Amino acid sequence: MERAESVTAIEVPKSFTDVLCLINQVQIPSEVKRLFRQKKLSYAVLPIDEYPRIRERLDLIGTVIIDTKDMDTSQQQKLAGIIESLEMEHIGVILLTNRMELPIKSFSLAPTKTSFSMASTMESVSIDELWARISINLAYRQKSSAIIVKPAGLPKRMQTVHKNKLAAQLSMTGALVDNLAEQLRLAGLVQQDFLPTQLPNTDRVRWATVFLPAEWVSGDIYNIVRIDEQYIGFYVADVVGHGMPAALLTIFLKQALVMRETVESNYRIFSPAEAMKNLNIRMSGQKLSGYQFATCCYCLLNTQSLQLTFARAGHPYPILVRPGEPPQQLEIRGPLLGIFKEAEYIQHTIQLQSGDKLLLYSDGAEPVIGSFNDQNGFHFTEEFCETRDSPIVEMLDKFKMLMQSEQTGPSDVDDITIVGLEIL
Repeated sequence: MERAESVTAIEVPKSFTDVLCLINQVQIPSEVKRLFRQKKLSYAVLPIDEYPRIRERLDLIGTVIIDTKDMDTSQQQKLAGIIESLEMEHIGVILLTNRMELPIKSFSLAPTKTSFSMASTMESVSIDELWARISINLAYRQKSSAIIVKPAGLPKRMQTVHKNKLAAQLSMTGALVDNLAEQLRLAGLVQQDFLPTQLPNTDRVRWATVFLPAEWVSGDIYNIVRIDEQYIGFYVADVVGHGMPAALLTIFLKQALVMRETVESNYRIFSPAEAMKNLNIRMSGQKLSGYQFATCCYCLLNTQSLQLTFARAGHPYPILVRPGEPPQQLEIRGPLLGIFKEAEYIQHTIQLQSGDKLLLYSDGAEPVIGSFNDQNGFHFTEEFCETRDSPIVEMLDKFKMLMQSEQTGPSDVDDITIVGLEIL
């Protein structure tokens, strides 16, 4: 939908507006405004008492959010009439009141002990759930507007039957939205359970990570595993695509990327090239529908000698940041996973030293790291160059803040994953 300018609290929408917010407050929380901007939704904010002013122009409204916090008795009495009039116009209502607080994690906001991390009025629903409800309501509104013709002068009894039927349909739709939002939220939490819960920090090596799914679930996956007392294996993989299909494939990748084999009481650690080749064979053998494939970069660190061996499968090059030297990409060839079963992979080994930092990342992180063009090759961003001398934890914290503050359209949002290590 085309984006319109947001109106003030006392203006009546003059063109189609995706979301009308009826509230008692001066303004809506900044997190909700950011959601509207990211999803390119037009919106208007109106005091509940001003609702009669737009009663005759509901044809310009997509969906309505009503925040009933601090509502007085007279407003509560008016609320039923407001909701009834909106339902008669096939406008979905998101009512923010009397909800239980559940301990959930939102990928759009920092995790908190309550269900929503806003400190303002809409603290009873997560941003992810709010977006699910808005998108379903707008889809329902679009369909209803296209197929429904209101007859003139329906008898009162027929109006009541029609109203009750519509109310039942809206109630069922709301239940489906609630269930869908909950299932997606749980799927995201399950996927997070497959990520490392603790990083193998030592007195020589410090680790840091960033994991920001574009939606409830991610097409990225990473892992950092202490294989034995000497070796640590770690990788970032990126499935082409978003949503649930990509997320399901990341779980397969997590299980299929084997770092060592055990025979009786002995074991052998796979080299990165072997690990990539074996993963590609397993992925190709699945004969996945929809022509799905993935990229990956796998590294093996010897924590005693500080030698790093790495292999790549179509993934962005690892970045080495060495004190006193320009950042450099560690270039190495390697085809995508899941296309050619007979593909071969090569590996390189470098010697790390004190002060070195290494970054693996998915392509969603490129806006804050750098990008390639035909004229100048790979160019690091100013933000990256300004933070390159910071400790790895602080460096990735700054990246995360930058990426969360970026305003991007829905088509530009991508999963973001970064794994970084620093030799102390």
